[in-house]
Amino acid sequence: MKTLDPEAVQAFVLTADLKSFTRAAEAMDSSQSAVSLKIKRLEDALGRRLLERTPRLVRLSADGNAFLQPARAFIAAHHSALGCFGVPPRRLIVGISHHIVGSELPHLLRRMRDAEPGLVLEIRVAASRDVLDQFDRGVIDAAIVLRHDSRRRGGEVIIQEAFGWMASSDFEYHRGEPLRLATQADPCSVRSMAIEALDKAGIAWTEVFVGGGVATIGAAVAAGLAVAALGRRVAPAGTIDVGGRLDLPALPSRAVVLHLSRRDREARHSLKTLAAAIRATAPRL
Repeated sequence: MKTLDPEAVQAFVLTADLKSFTRAAEAMDSSQSAVSLKIKRLEDALGRRLLERTPRLVRLSADGNAFLQPARAFIAAHHSALGCFGVPPRRLIVGISHHIVGSELPHLLRRMRDAEPGLVLEIRVAASRDVLDQFDRGVIDAAIVLRHDSRRRGGEVIIQEAFGWMASSDFEYHRGEPLRLATQADPCSVRSMAIEALDKAGIAWTEVFVGGGVATIGAAVAAGLAVAALGRRVAPAGTIDVGGRLDLPALPSRAVVLHLSRRDREARHSLKTLAAAIRATAPRL
């Protein structure tokens, strides 16, 4: 009877979901070559090619697509078997900046669930300064924030977040009129960054919508009410960067940084999975 290695099946699921051997290796705290070898051995055991590999893309083969759901069920059953003796579920509290999570949040949560079905994940979304305050007070286990200056060093840089002037494709702007902005309530570092850039360029602006987080600001942008400074990665589907079309000043990128207080192996592993999932949402160049 053929047997399956749970780590190899997990490597396959992560690679399929994250569309990258590198991201899967990060999530498993392993190397790309080790993940590739695990999947090769799994393919050999099954006698099927599960992934199509190209220099820039990893995608499921027909057999891989057929195997993916059973593979998820296999991993879930494996976790269930390991936890059958009443081991209390692990809990991880993560604070994340408003500007780091948008419409891709369900994708991130699915990746975490598939990787660790028994994990109780509590996510608190707030401004970066508020997240860091909770982290410093020991209220949360980890903080994922935007780095706006050099006053706080350390932490692991997950990605560089590229910002753009996001608007609906039919947004109308008449030169000579103040640029209509959707922003987050003051104080907000992204709001300050946007206003500073406009003021330096001598572009008049007016706030027409003030929201709380990317979801509400994105809704205003998608509705055509205003332009907003948003990370291109988390901007609502269907919105575009109108900076070039409207001659708006370029916005700087910001590092997305992970700060971790807990040093146990399980917490580090969970956060590596989350960091890999965030990296996987970055657009491919």
